[in-house]
Amino acid sequence: MENVMLFLKELAKNNNREWFQTNKKWYDESKGKILFLTDVLINEIRKFDNTIPALNPSDCLFRIFRDVRFSHDKSPYKTNFGSYIAKGGKKAVFAGYYIHIEPEASFAGGGIYMPDNDTLKNIRNFIAENGDEFSSIINDPDFKAVYHEMFDDKLKTAPKGFALDHEFIEVLKYKSFAFTHKLSDDEVLGENFIENIVQSYRKLYKVNVFLNTAMQK
Repeated sequence: MENVMLFLKELAKNNNREWFQTNKKWYDESKGKILFLTDVLINEIRKFDNTIPALNPSDCLFRIFRDVRFSHDKSPYKTNFGSYIAKGGKKAVFAGYYIHIEPEASFAGGGIYMPDNDTLKNIRNFIAENGDEFSSIINDPDFKAVYHEMFDDKLKTAPKGFALDHEFIEVLKYKSFAFTHKLSDDEVLGENFIENIVQSYRKLYKVNVFLNTAMQK
């Protein structure tokens, strides 16, 4: 992974098409290593989560090219590699597992990020009825040791259809049900990197089962 991290560092300093084209081979090699990592993670996750099919890693890896149409930042490339492992791959509407590789900003995580309105409504309704179960999962000491809190993106007041004094209102305010675990550069480059990520994903399994069950209601 050292060469991948070095590529991303140089890309961050030279985020332009001329540099990228000159270093296209380096990009292809780095992308290949991330695809290999993604394939390994898919196979490891499938050992404890049988809802994950034998995915093609290419269906999980996000493009490095940025959509700059509505952005003030016109840099053409992302400075990270990211893969989302779930039924349906990166375009899935299911809760899954994510890996983000970026110098000084890597993390592993999962759950569901910014679901559409119907999906979000289903999740909130399910939590409203099964809040004790969800709370017990995310407040379990083993889980909290890896994932300290949910992605901090929530409403300031109660979502439509829920009373402000609802028992689980603080959880229901969230717009995403996603969790992240930061990874240092030393961890990314360490020999136990994959093993540690897989262990963190195991902690997410019950969360993903809960969320995917909610989406089916």
